Amino acid sequence: MKQQVKVMLVDDHDMVRVGLRTYIMLEEELTVVAEAANGHEALRTLEGLDAEKVPDVILMDLTMPVMDGIEATRQITQQHASIKIIMLTSFLEEDKVVQAIEAGAVSYVLKTISSDQLALAIKGAADGMPVMNPEVSLALTRGLRQRSAQPGDEHLTSREREVLALISDGKSNKDISEELHISIKTVKTHVSNLLMKCELEDRTQLAIYAHRKGWAGTKA
Repeated sequence: MKQQVKVMLVDDHDMVRVGLRTYIMLEEELTVVAEAANGHEALRTLEGLDAEKVPDVILMDLTMPVMDGIEATRQITQQHASIKIIMLTSFLEEDKVVQAIEAGAVSYVLKTISSDQLALAIKGAADGMPVMNPEVSLALTRGLRQRSAQPGDEHLTSREREVLALISDGKSNKDISEELHISIKTVKTHVSNLLMKCELEDRTQLAIYAHRKGWAGTKA
């Protein structure tokens, strides 16, 4: 028989934990080894568990008193690298999805998920495979785009944006000078300003920055 995936439930609502425990008990390959009502309690519970009881996967609620799911996820992943965390929540806020993934959550799923889908998500997480439904994936994409468009992009002039786009295409200072009909000295000044404004160290980092912003190969 395949070794069971050990699961910990972290949610401030008793009935939610009861429901989750009931679902999980129906799966032969899954077992609940611990529970907690908030992030702080989860950390303390993990500290007191014997090695054989340490969970493989934690189902983590997003909004809880004392310590929320995002902060708990951040601390747990730092202290227990082997534990995989699934953020299980009723909220589909784009920024929260991004924060949860950045904190170390393997997956982000909604509480409307079916018991079969939840079991698959837990098994997938145990194997290090992220599971997200289309709604969550779209929210993550939108959240990341919003991050990229936060104030700070507008501090670049249109000419600097043009220079940055050409840098992303691998153009040299001479190439940029000829294409934009400006002196090489002016190009160097623009590059220096870009490095300073974007807080980067070299042209390679500028090129990566341009790609992340979606500016590569385009001129303002």
